[in-house]
Amino acid sequence: MACPFFVPSHRLENAGWVRPPRLPLGDPFGGACHARPADIVEPPEAQQRDLCNCGYARGRCDRFPDGSAPDAVRFSVTEDSPTRLLVVYVVEKDHTPVEFGTLEYRIPDSQLNGPAGSDVLKQQARAFLESYLNRRARSTSV
Repeated sequence: MACPFFVPSHRLENAGWVRPPRLPLGDPFGGACHARPADIVEPPEAQQRDLCNCGYARGRCDRFPDGSAPDAVRFSVTEDSPTRLLVVYVVEKDHTPVEFGTLEYRIPDSQLNGPAGSDVLKQQARAFLESYLNRRARSTSV
């Protein structure tokens, strides 16, 4: 479950794990914190690895907003065909879903369709899909 304010922009090649855990976006990503839209920053890599990529940073991250903000976002592929993927997303607060929906990813043109969600959510979905498609390609080439 990635932090709902984390915008992934690049894969972290050496994320500091001996054996990487199963991550919400598939692979470890670096990127920017959008918790304060007027003050977008790229946190230190250790913070991105432990908080931004894993979510549930309330009380552990000094940038995490107080109040009713969600804690995490998770993604899952529910349909995989040669031409499209269906992805379910769930936004959580206190380990309880507060929003969910389905996104459709058209493989030939890399188009992501779905309900009008936040740009952060869509960029996280794209990072998740990049990881998913890389794993799928590796598994079919073996």
